[in-house]
Amino acid sequence: MFDQAESFVTADGRTIGSVMMEMKNITLRFGGVVAIKDISFDVREGEIRAIIGPNGAGKSSMLNVISGFYHPQEGEVWYKGARRPEMKPFEVARQGIARTFQNIALFEGMSVLDNVMTGRLNHMKSGILSQAIWYGKAEREETENRAVVERVIDFLEIQHIRKTPVSRLPYGLKKRVELARALAADPKLLLLDEPMAGMNVEEKEDMSRFILDVNDEFGTTIVLIEHDMGVVMDLSDRVVVMDYGKKIGDGPPDEVRNNQAVIDAYLGVAHD
Repeated sequence: MFDQAESFVTADGRTIGSVMMEMKNITLRFGGVVAIKDISFDVREGEIRAIIGPNGAGKSSMLNVISGFYHPQEGEVWYKGARRPEMKPFEVARQGIARTFQNIALFEGMSVLDNVMTGRLNHMKSGILSQAIWYGKAEREETENRAVVERVIDFLEIQHIRKTPVSRLPYGLKKRVELARALAADPKLLLLDEPMAGMNVEEKEDMSRFILDVNDEFGTTIVLIEHDMGVVMDLSDRVVVMDYGKKIGDGPPDEVRNNQAVIDAYLGVAHD
């Protein structure tokens, strides 16, 4: 067990920082259905933290708690050493938390560039009038934010489609554009909900590389949900495992891989 304030070195030599976020005894109900039952785990600065489990285990519900879409009936969310009050998603985003969605949520009629620019909305402070006439502070903000977006577009190697309407893109590139929009927000904590769902092998390899690069080059802490166990075991520093809304495993990939309760859960049928 590591002290919350201590850094530690993973098995592959990566240094992981102190605790950034804690989920303490989280319970989430929808009427009589318990989606999450008394789950606790932490996320450390600089790590890639995976949440896995069979369909219907409560993984996306947990991500929605972290991002402020759902509010648990019991338990507490702690962020950067302080208990987080009940917040709306835009307030959580202002704390430096960005996310992608299981089902792609882009503006299909807009270009890639304009979609990625929407990730900068929380960084724009000028008033409606100055934005409308594009003068003074609004002009400076537009220039500064456009520069950030262009760097993200270059980083994710989507320069060639920057002016293309999203509706014309294949599925794998849409997933990358959604990652770009989240990354444009300059998050300290990035939440990825099944970033590789529906991708072929080549697209998964590309996305895996970009996720590792985001973590390594930007120092972004990442929490991801993913069903491809090969991807999870290759990318993650630590893995928390859910089943029927309960936590059944938590630890480094090798430890989780050999956990009999985890093995049994994945040998069963989906819980939907």
